[in-house]
Amino acid sequence: MLNFAAIDFETANGNPCSVCSVGIVVVREGKVVEKFYKLIHPVPNYYSPSNVRVHGITKEDTDDADTFPEVWAEVCQLIEGLPLVAHFSRFDEGCLKAAFNRFEMTYPNYTFYCTCTASRRVFGRSLPNHRLPTVAGRCGYDLSRHHHALADAEACAAIALKIL
Repeated sequence: MLNFAAIDFETANGNPCSVCSVGIVVVREGKVVEKFYKLIHPVPNYYSPSNVRVHGITKEDTDDADTFPEVWAEVCQLIEGLPLVAHFSRFDEGCLKAAFNRFEMTYPNYTFYCTCTASRRVFGRSLPNHRLPTVAGRCGYDLSRHHHALADAEACAAIALKIL
């Protein structure tokens, strides 16, 4: 796969529509051509302490951020016509569908590919686990900022270029 957009969301709480950041890496002809990162004012605007511990984003960070529809208006132009790739895509696709539903937007049925599933198929038991940092390291990418949406999308893109 030479043309795709790697995507990663972070959420404010356990509700999948509470996206508070998004990272996108656009790959064309096997080369990264664009990177996009944005904080998002989540709905509901409540931050679970456990989520904050994971990604470090707080309510104060996103109080003045754009809402999902405003951010997605920018994103949809970047990813137009591209399949989406995510590590454990069920989470990111679920967040995307939940946000579209919450804001009563028509979901365009994006095609998703999962680098976690691909990792299990390609590497099998040769890895201790198939978490994003482990698979990224196996593919030569040092994910030192795990749970930053752009860093995770970059890692996912690196994995996809190696194994998809």
